[in-house]
Amino acid sequence: MYSVEVLFVALVVCIFAAAAAADNGDHPRSALRPPAVPLVTHDPYFSAWSFADRLTDGWSKHWTGANHALCGIARIDGKPYRFMGVRPESVPVMRQVRLQVLPTRTVYTFEADGVELQMTFLTPALPYTLEVLSRPVTYILWQARATDGKRHEVSLYLDASAEWAVNTTDQKVVWSRYRMGQMDVLRVGTQQQPVLEKSGDNLRIDWGYLYLAVPRHSGDETIIAPEHLTRNAFAQNGRLPDSDDLRMPRPAHDDWIVLACALHLGDVGEQTVSRHLLIAYDDLFSIEYFYRKLRPYWRRAGMEIDELLRQAEQDLPRWQEECARFDEELLADLKKVGGEKYADLCTLAYRQCLAAHKLVADFDGTPLFFSKENFSNGCIATVDVTYPSSPFFLLFNPELLKGMLTPVLDYARSPRWKFPFAPHDLGTYPKANGQVYGGGERSEENQMPVEECGNMLLMVAALGKAEGNADYAKRYWSLLTQWAEYLREKGLDPENQLCTDDFAGHLAHNTNLSLKAILALGGYAMLCRMVGDTARADEYHRLAREMAQQWMRMADDGDHYRLAFDKPGTWSQKYNLVWDQLLGLNLFPKEVAGKEIAYYKTKMNPYGLPLDNRSQYTKLDWTVWSATLAESGEDFNLFIDAVWRWMNETPSRVPLTDWYWTHDGKQVGFQARSVVGGVFIKMLTDADVWQKWLARCRR
Repeated sequence: MYSVEVLFVALVVCIFAAAAAADNGDHPRSALRPPAVPLVTHDPYFSAWSFADRLTDGWSKHWTGANHALCGIARIDGKPYRFMGVRPESVPVMRQVRLQVLPTRTVYTFEADGVELQMTFLTPALPYTLEVLSRPVTYILWQARATDGKRHEVSLYLDASAEWAVNTTDQKVVWSRYRMGQMDVLRVGTQQQPVLEKSGDNLRIDWGYLYLAVPRHSGDETIIAPEHLTRNAFAQNGRLPDSDDLRMPRPAHDDWIVLACALHLGDVGEQTVSRHLLIAYDDLFSIEYFYRKLRPYWRRAGMEIDELLRQAEQDLPRWQEECARFDEELLADLKKVGGEKYADLCTLAYRQCLAAHKLVADFDGTPLFFSKENFSNGCIATVDVTYPSSPFFLLFNPELLKGMLTPVLDYARSPRWKFPFAPHDLGTYPKANGQVYGGGERSEENQMPVEECGNMLLMVAALGKAEGNADYAKRYWSLLTQWAEYLREKGLDPENQLCTDDFAGHLAHNTNLSLKAILALGGYAMLCRMVGDTARADEYHRLAREMAQQWMRMADDGDHYRLAFDKPGTWSQKYNLVWDQLLGLNLFPKEVAGKEIAYYKTKMNPYGLPLDNRSQYTKLDWTVWSATLAESGEDFNLFIDAVWRWMNETPSRVPLTDWYWTHDGKQVGFQARSVVGGVFIKMLTDADVWQKWLARCRR
């Protein structure tokens, strides 16, 4: 346990260290130093990040940590400067002076020789527009201007490595180019094209094609050639080699083939000069769903990649404007509901949550949205991963939550699923062919019966609240009733079993799991009332109230509630309790949450609240859910301040992990997972804000 004095001194030191770093031009940063910065973020395969403070401190990487290299060089009055990537080492680094991470954009600003260069990665990840959300296209935009009152000759270079299109760099690749209207289009992909053959966790895509689409301006150049030839030629004389490399197929690491372009901005003065290009990935087929190969959602009406690129280029002005407006409005609401640091957390979680999913079209065009358990176990459509991420989709677009729940519900009512409780998953990404976790379809061993029944009932109930009706629930009414009956029998005092925090092992008499079951029964009662079954609604609401009273007696440990009913002297985060407020169930008196919050404040470590008394690690999503139980903004901020400090100081430079040590800030496991969408749960406590964002997706 840390004393107040020690924590105060540590905090003061951190503040002065951060201020000193901000004043040091060699190590620029935004107010928050993100553990990793989103660059190109679309789905579990097309997802690239910077794991460093400066773009020149390392290659851009796939979320797994494998290099997905982008290299950028600027020439100013004939002098080369590197603004992205680590080679050529002989080219001096352009000074990075600012980084700004916004929900749909990442903006870097560089300076050298009287020229300011701003580079923006724009991903129109707008959840209320499924057509655009599903497009695997990121815009890379530059704006250059003189800052010294003079005029400067400026040109830019960017390349993308064939690493983006392979799982391992010994795989052979082929490449090609074509002209399409006013764009030069370059592409690279594997020779073998093993579409949807591999499944697993630590994998990159090795089918489909990476595209670089470059709008043509006078004097601009494109080439497909070895990286050392293209980069050195541009650095030395501002031009690219004369012809493409034609030695193919060959392994991606054999002379490191790249798709490259040189953009000649000409004479740049105080007036901004702009250029852009498109980086895209066409995976052809995205998901195997019960042995049927499904197309990405953007292809559902037969669109091909050329039409996609043409449309994306045409739409750029619209999405620039709309994304800027979206970012501004969302940040304002985040700050209003949870404060500046909460806004920083949600901003960093925004694209990560979406990019851990793939949006596909079923055979009838229905949108299906599949998650991947990134660096967890690689499962697809995991129910207890959807559950923590659900606040994001309840806020922005419930249709996406339906797209996650529908495959699970359809599977659960099929003859293949023979158990009285809900499934855990649908397979291993990208193959959704049936549960693989625990006993799979064979036995109840290592299943999560109370966990998954509670998750499904709570999410369907929350959908009903968001939409103001139970139409979706009616489609699966007998199944939901079956799970409610299961929780009625098994939920109050769960047997020895796993919960979503399965890394902590089996636990009998789990009080937080019991909370989930009780609140899920309350949610089912709410749905019964919405469908007009008043008698059953009264019955289940009364049952849930009685169970809540029993829970308070059984879990009471004086100034807090226990980890397990039979374990006095223990404690745990009761994050599931948040649904009592969000769904308006009012099964528990407010004093229950108040007592827990008061106790949590005595257990805080420098980087947050441990998950329970068994270890010093925590879960990011659950910490924010627990913080949301606080009645006062001051208490909420206590938890968020610790999380913000962790993000800013963690030595684990990866896309947000949701499982880390609260004493030293290091990652325990997991990264780039969709569960970070759970941090948006605080937004659901403001009814006006929630309704405003829901209204947007209904337009």
